Amino acid sequence: MINRINLFVLLTAIFSFTTKAQEKLTLQEAITIAMQNNYDIKISKNNIAIAKNNATIGNAGMLPNLTGTYANGGSIQNTRQTPVTGEDRVITGAKSTNNDLGADLNWTIFDGFSMFANYERLKELQKQGEVTSRLAILTTIADVITAYYDVARQQKLVIAADSAIDISVFREKIAKTKLQLGRGSKLDVLTAQVDYNTDTSNYLQQKNALQVAKVRLNQLLVRNVNLTFFVDNNIDIDQALVYSQLAELAEKQNPNVQNAFINQRVANLNLKSIKGARYPVVSLNSGYSRTNSTSPTGFNQKFAANGFTYGVTASLNLFNGFLQRQQERNAKIDIENSTLNLDKTKLDVSTQLLTAYQNYSTYLDLVKLEQRNVDIAKENLDITLAKYRLGSIAPLELREAQRNSIDAQNRFIEMQYQAKLAEITLKEISGNINLSN
Repeated sequence: MINRINLFVLLTAIFSFTTKAQEKLTLQEAITIAMQNNYDIKISKNNIAIAKNNATIGNAGMLPNLTGTYANGGSIQNTRQTPVTGEDRVITGAKSTNNDLGADLNWTIFDGFSMFANYERLKELQKQGEVTSRLAILTTIADVITAYYDVARQQKLVIAADSAIDISVFREKIAKTKLQLGRGSKLDVLTAQVDYNTDTSNYLQQKNALQVAKVRLNQLLVRNVNLTFFVDNNIDIDQALVYSQLAELAEKQNPNVQNAFINQRVANLNLKSIKGARYPVVSLNSGYSRTNSTSPTGFNQKFAANGFTYGVTASLNLFNGFLQRQQERNAKIDIENSTLNLDKTKLDVSTQLLTAYQNYSTYLDLVKLEQRNVDIAKENLDITLAKYRLGSIAPLELREAQRNSIDAQNRFIEMQYQAKLAEITLKEISGNINLSN
């Protein structure tokens, strides 16, 4: 008996000391750390920067192109020139040089408005990058909140398992005392010891589940997975969520819906850009060149020139094997697909929202029911313990009351957690997660 009590006291002391040695992690601190460290959030921010860098008038083809060139070369040749009259002219090792320096400017000033459509498309892609980043942030923060409350749940379950050991120790002590007084049996003592070992096993397994939950949260926060901490045990549920308000927010703020809408805009702009090929392309061009050359075998042994060139170029695609018509048809199909995808996304989001809200409402009712069950089971356990002390009931009745109390506590904790998950899901779908908590 002494060994079992000492083991229980040791487990409790270790758990209490470990908890005191750990730092408390609040939900707001967890969110702040995730916003700073999480890899998915960092990657999404980098993607925003890329999309922002791409959304320029230069990338859309609105600015001129200026190209500088420089060439310097020469040759060494042996030549023989035979004139109509006179002797052959033989030159050995004739060295010629050539030096060119220039700059060319080309500026497309009209291309059927394709450049303007391309610029609008790049700006839409920038918006899409921002929406995608917001989706990554919402998903990550939802995962962090879920993992945080999972730690809270596991902590509460550890406490529940701890209380079961407490009762088992008390029961074993009473059984041994009765045996010593000649009022009990060895069977009651052995049964109490088996139940104690079962409860201890459950306690250790629950502590392991708590450690696994902490590792998962540390991973999301991108910090040392061995870092120890504890969280607030309270699982506060927002019970004021209204479906109609959430549905309205989801239609406006859900990142998947916003992405689908942007894809529709991009498809329309792509068609506008393709149609631009039906119009002429007008370009301004200009240039400057400077040339120096020597040729001992030529008519002019030295040559130098420099100056400007300028002009206007216009071109019109008259026929390209019906590719223009094919591209326009495909672009129209893309528009139709983007519209269908937008409608599908809205339906998917509405389905997810309604399902989550139904779960949310059900779990709220279950939380209230299990709270009453906890109170009833606790009262029943107190009465049963009192009767067991007096010896008016069998050990099995106490064990049954103990199990009912633990099961009621576990169900209550689980319903709280599930209700919280449903709340988080609703806020994630509606794009309404409070990042400042």
